[in-house]
Amino acid sequence: MKHYGPSPAVTALDCVTAAAPSGDVRMAVRASLPALLGALPMGIAFGVVVAQSPLPWWWAPVFATVIFAGSLEFLVLGMVVAMAPLASIAATAFLVNFRHVFYALSFPLHRVHGRGAKVYSTFTLTDEAWALTASPEAQTWSRRRILAIQACFQVAWVGGVTAGALGGTLIPKGVVGLDFALTAFFLVLGIDAYRVRKNLPLPLLALGCALTGYLFFGEGMLIAAMILFLAVLLAHYALSRRKNHHA
Repeated sequence: MKHYGPSPAVTALDCVTAAAPSGDVRMAVRASLPALLGALPMGIAFGVVVAQSPLPWWWAPVFATVIFAGSLEFLVLGMVVAMAPLASIAATAFLVNFRHVFYALSFPLHRVHGRGAKVYSTFTLTDEAWALTASPEAQTWSRRRILAIQACFQVAWVGGVTAGALGGTLIPKGVVGLDFALTAFFLVLGIDAYRVRKNLPLPLLALGCALTGYLFFGEGMLIAAMILFLAVLLAHYALSRRKNHHA
């Protein structure tokens, strides 16, 4: 999921519910359901992590509503708790969500009419929403159906995070190990990415960038490591393209 910005949730509800044919909403819910089932556990996990952090539980729905950026919320939570500089948080958000620049090339924003609807659609452009709406068969989908899909993801995410936060408050403070949830979460994502791509050098390069960043910047290694890994990915892409060109 994605970036910073004001949450035009009220505008969203207006856009989706105002005269939205039930058929569009029903088809949007049906199309979103598989991805929603995958995102819901992650939302609940984030709520639990917030509840176990030094912040009050109600920060969980605030993060989910205002940031609405999935994995970035985990990172921002850790940085907020550590009182990281605002510039570091902004740089992290930019690097993590830089891919959304390319989403705009294929996302059917031209089908979402109205300034408020476009603002909401841009704000709620997540990985899952882009994957559903950028497919060839989705190019004829209505404005209401696209907005309904995005609203489904936002409602499910905020609801899951809130439920997780409320449930997390019931967990005794003496329970240890929950602070490892964030590390375990990104470890699982890394393993899943490897299973899909079967590319061993890239995880090793990422590890090398992290170690290099830690060697030079210690606890503030995150930004340096991410920039270094981005440079490595660009170099890897250029070399692969040149190799394929000469093949």
